[in-house]
Amino acid sequence: MGGCVTQPAYDFESISLEWLHSKPGAKWHRTPDAIAAWVADMDFAPAPAITAALTGAIATGDLGYPDWRSIVGESGATDAFVDRCERRYGWQINASDTREFNDVVQAIQLVLHTCTSPGDGVVVHSPTYPPFLNSIETTGCRLVPIPAQRTESSPTGWAFDYDALESTLRGQPARVLLLCHPQNPTGHVFSDDELRALAALAERHDLLIISDEIHADLTYSPHVHRPMALFAPDRTVSIHAASKAFNLAGMRYAIAHFGSQVARKAANALPEHLLGATNLMGAVAVEAAWRDGDEWLAAVLAHLDRQRLLLAELLAEHLPQVKYVPPAATYLAWLDCRALPYGDDPSIKFLERGVRLSEGPNFGSEGIGFARLNFATSSTVLREIVARMRPLAA
Repeated sequence: MGGCVTQPAYDFESISLEWLHSKPGAKWHRTPDAIAAWVADMDFAPAPAITAALTGAIATGDLGYPDWRSIVGESGATDAFVDRCERRYGWQINASDTREFNDVVQAIQLVLHTCTSPGDGVVVHSPTYPPFLNSIETTGCRLVPIPAQRTESSPTGWAFDYDALESTLRGQPARVLLLCHPQNPTGHVFSDDELRALAALAERHDLLIISDEIHADLTYSPHVHRPMALFAPDRTVSIHAASKAFNLAGMRYAIAHFGSQVARKAANALPEHLLGATNLMGAVAVEAAWRDGDEWLAAVLAHLDRQRLLLAELLAEHLPQVKYVPPAATYLAWLDCRALPYGDDPSIKFLERGVRLSEGPNFGSEGIGFARLNFATSSTVLREIVARMRPLAA
Protein backbone atom coordinates (compact mmCIF):
# COMPACT_ATOMS: atom_id res chain seq x y z
CA MET A 1 0.00 0.00 0.00
CA GLY A 2 3.03 2.21 0.16
CA GLY A 3 2.88 5.35 -1.99
CA CYS A 4 -0.92 5.54 -2.13
CA VAL A 5 -2.45 9.01 -1.92
CA THR A 6 -4.52 9.40 1.25
CA GLN A 7 -8.24 9.05 0.58
CA PRO A 8 -10.69 10.80 2.93
CA ALA A 9 -13.05 8.32 4.61
CA TYR A 10 -16.80 8.66 4.13
CA ASP A 11 -16.33 11.11 1.26
CA PHE A 12 -17.49 9.40 -1.92
CA GLU A 13 -16.86 12.40 -4.16
CA SER A 14 -13.25 13.31 -3.32
CA ILE A 15 -11.77 10.62 -5.51
CA SER A 16 -8.97 11.39 -7.94
CA LEU A 17 -7.75 9.28 -10.82
CA GLU A 18 -4.26 9.62 -9.31
CA TRP A 19 -5.43 7.91 -6.10
CA LEU A 20 -7.34 5.26 -8.01
CA HIS A 21 -4.40 4.37 -10.22
CA SER A 22 -2.19 4.09 -7.13
CA LYS A 23 -4.40 1.32 -5.68
CA PRO A 24 -2.75 -2.12 -5.84
CA GLY A 25 -5.85 -4.22 -6.58
CA ALA A 26 -6.82 -5.95 -9.82
CA LYS A 27 -9.45 -3.41 -10.86
CA TRP A 28 -7.02 -0.57 -11.51
CA HIS A 29 -3.86 -2.54 -12.33
CA ARG A 30 -5.13 -4.76 -15.15
CA THR A 31 -5.52 -1.84 -17.58
CA PRO A 32 -3.35 0.99 -16.19
CA ASP A 33 -3.93 3.25 -19.19
CA ALA A 34 -7.73 3.17 -18.88
CA ILE A 35 -10.37 4.18 -16.39
CA ALA A 36 -11.50 0.99 -14.67
CA ALA A 37 -15.28 0.45 -14.61
CA TRP A 38 -15.44 -3.32 -14.88
CA VAL A 39 -15.00 -5.74 -11.94
CA ALA A 40 -17.42 -5.28 -9.02
CA ASP A 41 -15.16 -3.37 -6.65
CA MET A 42 -16.26 0.05 -5.44
CA ASP A 43 -13.70 2.85 -5.61
CA PHE A 44 -14.33 4.00 -2.05
CA ALA A 45 -12.22 3.57 1.09
CA PRO A 46 -13.60 1.06 3.62
CA ALA A 47 -16.10 2.05 6.27
CA PRO A 48 -14.31 3.52 9.33
CA ALA A 49 -15.74 0.78 11.55
CA ILE A 50 -14.04 -1.84 9.38
CA THR A 51 -10.69 -0.04 9.35
CA ALA A 52 -10.84 0.35 13.13
CA ALA A 53 -11.64 -3.33 13.64
CA LEU A 54 -8.77 -4.48 11.43
CA THR A 55 -6.36 -2.06 13.08
CA GLY A 56 -7.49 -3.30 16.49
CA ALA A 57 -6.93 -6.92 15.49
CA ILE A 58 -3.38 -6.15 14.37
CA ALA A 59 -2.72 -4.14 17.53
CA THR A 60 -3.29 -7.23 19.68
CA GLY A 61 -0.03 -8.60 18.36
CA ASP A 62 -1.64 -12.00 17.89
CA LEU A 63 -2.30 -13.23 14.37
CA GLY A 64 -1.97 -16.88 15.28
CA TYR A 65 -4.65 -19.54 15.54
CA PRO A 66 -7.82 -17.76 16.66
CA ASP A 67 -9.72 -19.07 19.66
CA TRP A 68 -13.20 -18.48 18.34
CA ARG A 69 -16.28 -20.62 18.01
CA SER A 70 -15.74 -21.20 14.27
CA ILE A 71 -13.97 -24.36 15.42
CA VAL A 72 -17.47 -25.79 15.87
CA GLY A 73 -19.16 -23.84 13.11
CA GLU A 74 -19.76 -20.40 14.64
CA SER A 75 -17.85 -17.15 15.04
CA GLY A 76 -18.43 -13.51 15.74
CA ALA A 77 -19.12 -12.97 12.03
CA THR A 78 -21.60 -15.85 12.01
CA ASP A 79 -23.48 -14.43 14.97
CA ALA A 80 -23.44 -10.99 13.33
CA PHE A 81 -24.94 -12.53 10.20
CA VAL A 82 -27.71 -14.27 12.14
CA ASP A 83 -28.57 -11.04 13.98
CA ARG A 84 -28.50 -9.04 10.76
CA CYS A 85 -30.82 -11.41 8.90
CA GLU A 86 -33.50 -10.98 11.55
CA ARG A 87 -32.99 -7.25 11.97
CA ARG A 88 -32.78 -6.32 8.30
CA TYR A 89 -34.90 -8.96 6.57
CA GLY A 90 -37.14 -10.51 9.21
CA TRP A 91 -35.47 -13.86 8.52
CA GLN A 92 -34.87 -15.92 11.65
CA ILE A 93 -32.19 -18.59 11.35
CA ASN A 94 -29.91 -20.65 13.58
CA ALA A 95 -26.14 -20.30 13.52
CA SER A 96 -25.86 -24.11 13.56
CA ASP A 97 -27.40 -24.19 10.06
CA THR A 98 -24.68 -21.98 8.58
CA ARG A 99 -21.22 -22.64 7.22
CA GLU A 100 -18.42 -20.17 6.46
CA PHE A 101 -16.61 -20.06 3.12
CA ASN A 102 -13.88 -18.09 1.42
CA ASP A 103 -16.22 -16.67 -1.20
CA VAL A 104 -19.68 -17.07 -2.69
CA VAL A 105 -18.54 -19.00 -5.75
CA GLN A 106 -16.79 -21.58 -3.55
CA ALA A 107 -20.09 -22.24 -1.79
CA ILE A 108 -21.98 -22.46 -5.08
CA GLN A 109 -19.50 -24.93 -6.49
CA LEU A 110 -19.59 -27.03 -3.33
CA VAL A 111 -23.37 -27.42 -3.57
CA LEU A 112 -23.29 -28.13 -7.31
CA HIS A 113 -20.47 -30.64 -6.86
CA THR A 114 -22.16 -32.52 -4.02
CA CYS A 115 -25.81 -32.30 -5.10
CA THR A 116 -25.76 -32.77 -8.88
CA SER A 117 -24.57 -35.31 -11.43
CA PRO A 118 -23.18 -34.61 -14.91
CA GLY A 119 -26.02 -33.80 -17.26
CA ASP A 120 -28.34 -32.40 -14.58
CA GLY A 121 -30.09 -29.19 -15.57
CA VAL A 122 -29.38 -25.94 -13.72
CA VAL A 123 -31.91 -23.14 -14.19
CA VAL A 124 -30.41 -19.64 -14.38
CA HIS A 125 -31.82 -16.19 -15.15
CA SER A 126 -29.81 -14.90 -18.06
CA PRO A 127 -27.68 -12.99 -18.87
CA THR A 128 -25.86 -14.05 -15.77
CA TYR A 129 -22.74 -13.63 -13.66
CA PRO A 130 -19.91 -15.40 -15.58
CA PRO A 131 -18.80 -17.65 -12.65
CA PHE A 132 -22.30 -19.14 -12.67
CA LEU A 133 -21.76 -20.27 -16.24
CA ASN A 134 -18.26 -21.54 -15.45
CA SER A 135 -19.49 -23.45 -12.40
CA ILE A 136 -22.24 -25.15 -14.39
CA GLU A 137 -19.78 -26.11 -17.12
CA THR A 138 -17.06 -27.43 -14.81
CA THR A 139 -19.50 -29.64 -12.90
CA GLY A 140 -20.75 -31.11 -16.17
CA CYS A 141 -24.26 -29.76 -15.69
CA ARG A 142 -26.62 -28.45 -18.37
CA LEU A 143 -27.64 -24.79 -18.52
CA VAL A 144 -31.38 -24.07 -18.58
CA PRO A 145 -31.63 -20.32 -19.20
CA ILE A 146 -34.54 -17.98 -18.40
CA PRO A 147 -33.81 -15.05 -20.74
CA ALA A 148 -34.44 -11.52 -19.46
CA GLN A 149 -37.02 -9.50 -21.34
CA ARG A 150 -36.96 -5.70 -21.43
CA THR A 151 -40.41 -4.37 -20.55
CA GLU A 152 -41.92 -1.07 -19.42
CA SER A 153 -44.59 -2.91 -17.42
CA SER A 154 -42.14 -4.26 -14.82
CA PRO A 155 -41.10 -1.98 -11.91
CA THR A 156 -37.48 -2.91 -12.56
CA GLY A 157 -37.65 -2.75 -16.36
CA TRP A 158 -37.04 -6.49 -16.69
CA ALA A 159 -39.22 -9.60 -16.69
CA PHE A 160 -38.78 -13.37 -17.10
CA ASP A 161 -41.15 -15.87 -18.71
CA TYR A 162 -41.86 -18.50 -16.07
CA ASP A 163 -44.60 -20.12 -18.13
CA ALA A 164 -42.02 -20.89 -20.80
CA LEU A 165 -39.70 -22.27 -18.12
CA GLU A 166 -42.50 -24.49 -16.84
CA SER A 167 -42.97 -25.93 -20.33
CA THR A 168 -39.23 -26.49 -20.69
CA LEU A 169 -38.96 -28.33 -17.38
CA ARG A 170 -41.82 -30.67 -18.27
CA GLY A 171 -39.78 -31.97 -21.17
CA GLN A 172 -36.27 -31.47 -19.81
CA PRO A 173 -36.19 -31.85 -16.01
CA ALA A 174 -33.63 -29.91 -14.00
CA ARG A 175 -32.07 -30.43 -10.58
CA VAL A 176 -31.14 -26.91 -9.41
CA LEU A 177 -32.39 -23.33 -9.58
CA LEU A 178 -29.29 -21.14 -9.30
CA LEU A 179 -30.61 -17.72 -8.36
CA CYS A 180 -28.68 -14.45 -8.42
CA HIS A 181 -30.88 -12.38 -6.11
CA PRO A 182 -30.78 -9.42 -6.82
CA GLN A 183 -29.83 -10.26 -10.37
CA ASN A 184 -26.44 -9.52 -11.88
CA PRO A 185 -26.06 -7.91 -14.44
CA THR A 186 -29.59 -6.48 -14.93
CA GLY A 187 -30.01 -5.27 -11.35
CA HIS A 188 -33.48 -6.85 -11.25
CA VAL A 189 -35.03 -7.22 -7.79
CA PHE A 190 -37.35 -10.21 -7.49
CA SER A 191 -40.76 -9.28 -6.12
CA ASP A 192 -42.65 -11.34 -3.56
CA ASP A 193 -44.91 -12.59 -6.35
CA GLU A 194 -41.91 -13.75 -8.37
CA LEU A 195 -40.34 -15.45 -5.38
CA ARG A 196 -43.60 -17.25 -4.61
CA ALA A 197 -43.82 -18.36 -8.24
CA LEU A 198 -40.23 -19.62 -8.17
CA ALA A 199 -40.82 -21.44 -4.89
CA ALA A 200 -43.93 -23.12 -6.31
CA LEU A 201 -42.09 -24.04 -9.49
CA ALA A 202 -39.22 -25.50 -7.45
CA GLU A 203 -41.72 -27.54 -5.45
CA ARG A 204 -43.45 -28.91 -8.54
CA HIS A 205 -40.18 -29.87 -10.20
CA ASP A 206 -38.22 -30.80 -7.06
CA LEU A 207 -35.50 -28.18 -7.59
CA LEU A 208 -32.80 -27.44 -5.06
CA ILE A 209 -32.45 -23.64 -4.85
CA ILE A 210 -29.05 -21.99 -4.51
CA SER A 211 -29.67 -18.30 -3.82
CA ASP A 212 -26.68 -15.97 -4.16
CA GLU A 213 -27.77 -12.86 -2.25
CA ILE A 214 -24.46 -11.01 -2.26
CA HIS A 215 -26.09 -7.82 -3.64
CA ALA A 216 -29.01 -7.85 -1.17
CA ASP A 217 -27.85 -4.79 0.78
CA LEU A 218 -27.56 -2.76 -2.43
CA THR A 219 -31.30 -2.55 -3.15
CA TYR A 220 -32.75 0.88 -3.93
CA SER A 221 -36.02 2.16 -2.52
CA PRO A 222 -38.89 1.55 -3.16
CA HIS A 223 -37.69 -1.97 -3.99
CA VAL A 224 -37.18 -4.35 -1.08
CA HIS A 225 -34.97 -7.42 -0.86
CA ARG A 226 -36.66 -10.53 0.55
CA PRO A 227 -34.58 -13.68 1.16
CA MET A 228 -35.54 -16.61 -1.08
CA ALA A 229 -35.49 -18.84 2.00
CA LEU A 230 -38.59 -17.08 3.33
CA PHE A 231 -40.51 -18.61 0.43
CA ALA A 232 -38.82 -22.03 0.11
CA PRO A 233 -37.13 -22.63 3.46
CA ASP A 234 -36.64 -26.39 3.15
CA ARG A 235 -35.08 -26.46 -0.31
CA THR A 236 -32.89 -23.34 -0.30
CA VAL A 237 -29.18 -22.77 0.31
CA SER A 238 -28.71 -19.01 0.82
CA ILE A 239 -25.26 -17.51 0.31
CA HIS A 240 -24.23 -14.07 1.57
CA ALA A 241 -21.10 -11.94 1.83
CA ALA A 242 -20.22 -8.35 2.72
CA SER A 243 -17.84 -8.10 -0.21
CA LYS A 244 -20.10 -6.10 -2.56
CA ALA A 245 -22.02 -3.82 -0.18
CA PHE A 246 -18.95 -3.05 1.96
CA ASN A 247 -16.24 -3.39 -0.70
CA LEU A 248 -14.46 -6.31 0.97
CA ALA A 249 -13.82 -8.78 -1.86
CA GLY A 250 -10.17 -9.20 -0.85
CA MET A 251 -11.15 -10.23 2.68
CA ARG A 252 -12.31 -13.63 1.40
CA TYR A 253 -15.32 -14.29 3.58
CA ALA A 254 -18.78 -15.65 2.73
CA ILE A 255 -21.42 -17.56 4.62
CA ALA A 256 -24.12 -20.01 3.56
CA HIS A 257 -27.31 -20.97 5.32
CA PHE A 258 -28.42 -24.53 4.60
CA GLY A 259 -32.20 -24.78 4.71
CA SER A 260 -32.01 -27.89 2.54
CA GLN A 261 -31.22 -30.95 4.64
CA VAL A 262 -30.02 -32.78 1.54
CA ALA A 263 -27.47 -30.08 0.73
CA ARG A 264 -26.39 -29.80 4.35
CA LYS A 265 -25.73 -33.52 4.70
CA ALA A 266 -23.79 -33.55 1.43
CA ALA A 267 -21.60 -30.65 2.56
CA ASN A 268 -20.99 -32.18 5.98
CA ALA A 269 -19.88 -35.44 4.38
CA LEU A 270 -16.82 -33.77 2.84
CA PRO A 271 -13.42 -34.16 4.53
CA GLU A 272 -13.10 -31.68 7.37
CA HIS A 273 -10.19 -29.62 5.99
CA LEU A 274 -10.95 -29.90 2.27
CA LEU A 275 -12.27 -26.33 1.92
CA GLY A 276 -9.86 -24.57 4.22
CA ALA A 277 -10.83 -22.18 7.00
CA THR A 278 -12.07 -18.61 7.30
CA ASN A 279 -9.39 -15.93 7.30
CA LEU A 280 -9.04 -14.17 10.66
CA MET A 281 -8.96 -10.66 9.19
CA GLY A 282 -11.85 -11.42 6.89
CA ALA A 283 -14.03 -12.49 9.77
CA VAL A 284 -13.03 -9.41 11.78
CA ALA A 285 -13.83 -7.08 8.87
CA VAL A 286 -17.17 -8.70 8.10
CA GLU A 287 -18.32 -8.71 11.73
CA ALA A 288 -17.55 -4.99 11.93
CA ALA A 289 -19.42 -4.35 8.69
CA TRP A 290 -22.54 -6.25 9.73
CA ARG A 291 -22.64 -4.88 13.28
CA ASP A 292 -21.39 -1.32 12.91
CA GLY A 293 -21.42 -0.45 9.20
CA ASP A 294 -25.06 0.39 8.49
CA GLU A 295 -24.57 4.17 8.71
CA TRP A 296 -21.79 3.99 6.12
CA LEU A 297 -23.87 1.63 3.99
CA ALA A 298 -26.84 4.01 4.00
CA ALA A 299 -24.55 6.84 2.91
CA VAL A 300 -22.94 4.86 0.12
CA LEU A 301 -26.32 3.59 -1.08
CA ALA A 302 -27.63 7.16 -1.29
CA HIS A 303 -24.56 8.09 -3.34
CA LEU A 304 -24.98 5.11 -5.65
CA ASP A 305 -28.65 5.99 -6.12
CA ARG A 306 -27.59 9.40 -7.44
CA GLN A 307 -24.93 7.78 -9.61
CA ARG A 308 -27.32 5.38 -11.36
CA LEU A 309 -29.59 8.30 -12.30
CA LEU A 310 -26.68 10.53 -13.30
CA LEU A 311 -25.50 7.79 -15.64
CA ALA A 312 -28.89 7.82 -17.36
CA GLU A 313 -28.54 11.56 -17.96
CA LEU A 314 -24.98 11.27 -19.25
CA LEU A 315 -25.80 8.44 -21.65
CA ALA A 316 -28.84 10.30 -22.98
CA GLU A 317 -26.62 13.30 -23.68
CA HIS A 318 -23.50 11.62 -25.06
CA LEU A 319 -24.51 8.11 -26.16
CA PRO A 320 -28.25 8.18 -26.90
CA GLN A 321 -27.97 4.98 -28.96
CA VAL A 322 -27.11 3.03 -25.80
CA LYS A 323 -30.17 1.67 -23.99
CA TYR A 324 -29.90 1.63 -20.22
CA VAL A 325 -32.34 0.76 -17.46
CA PRO A 326 -31.16 2.11 -14.07
CA PRO A 327 -30.79 -0.99 -11.91
CA ALA A 328 -33.16 -1.60 -9.00
CA ALA A 329 -30.16 -2.98 -7.08
CA THR A 330 -26.36 -3.22 -7.42
CA TYR A 331 -23.93 -0.59 -8.71
CA LEU A 332 -23.69 -2.27 -12.10
CA ALA A 333 -25.20 -0.85 -15.30
CA TRP A 334 -26.18 -3.25 -18.08
CA LEU A 335 -25.68 -1.31 -21.33
CA ASP A 336 -27.38 -2.36 -24.56
CA CYS A 337 -24.98 -1.18 -27.25
CA ARG A 338 -26.47 -3.12 -30.16
CA ALA A 339 -27.48 0.07 -31.98
CA LEU A 340 -23.81 1.01 -32.21
CA PRO A 341 -21.57 -0.52 -34.91
CA TYR A 342 -19.32 -2.12 -32.29
CA GLY A 343 -19.94 -5.82 -32.92
CA ASP A 344 -20.54 -8.59 -30.42
CA ASP A 345 -18.26 -7.15 -27.74
CA PRO A 346 -18.51 -3.35 -27.56
CA SER A 347 -16.17 -3.23 -24.57
CA ILE A 348 -13.29 -3.61 -27.04
CA LYS A 349 -14.17 -0.29 -28.68
CA PHE A 350 -14.62 1.44 -25.33
CA LEU A 351 -11.25 0.18 -24.14
CA GLU A 352 -9.67 1.79 -27.20
CA ARG A 353 -11.13 5.05 -25.92
CA GLY A 354 -9.69 4.59 -22.45
CA VAL A 355 -12.49 2.92 -20.49
CA ARG A 356 -12.45 -0.70 -19.28
CA LEU A 357 -15.93 -2.25 -19.02
CA SER A 358 -16.95 -5.86 -18.42
CA GLU A 359 -17.40 -7.82 -21.62
CA GLY A 360 -21.08 -8.51 -22.31
CA PRO A 361 -20.60 -11.87 -24.09
CA ASN A 362 -19.00 -13.26 -20.90
CA PHE A 363 -22.50 -13.17 -19.37
CA GLY A 364 -23.83 -15.64 -21.94
CA SER A 365 -25.39 -15.40 -25.37
CA GLU A 366 -27.87 -12.78 -24.12
CA GLY A 367 -24.88 -10.52 -23.45
CA ILE A 368 -23.82 -10.23 -27.09
CA GLY A 369 -23.76 -6.54 -27.98
CA PHE A 370 -23.86 -5.49 -24.31
CA ALA A 371 -21.30 -4.22 -21.80
CA ARG A 372 -21.46 -3.83 -18.01
CA LEU A 373 -20.38 -0.58 -16.36
CA ASN A 374 -19.50 -0.19 -12.66
CA PHE A 375 -20.67 3.25 -11.45
CA ALA A 376 -19.45 2.90 -7.84
CA THR A 377 -17.13 5.86 -8.09
CA SER A 378 -17.36 9.65 -7.85
CA SER A 379 -19.60 11.72 -10.11
CA THR A 380 -16.49 13.36 -11.56
CA VAL A 381 -14.98 10.02 -12.56
CA LEU A 382 -18.33 8.82 -13.92
CA ARG A 383 -18.59 11.93 -16.10
CA GLU A 384 -15.10 11.25 -17.42
CA ILE A 385 -16.01 7.61 -18.14
CA VAL A 386 -18.96 8.56 -20.33
CA ALA A 387 -17.06 11.42 -21.95
CA ARG A 388 -14.39 8.96 -23.08
CA MET A 389 -16.98 6.43 -24.26
CA ARG A 390 -18.78 8.80 -26.62
CA PRO A 391 -17.95 8.56 -30.35
CA LEU A 392 -15.19 10.75 -31.61
CA ALA A 393 -16.24 13.74 -33.68
CA ALA A 394 -16.06 13.12 -37.42
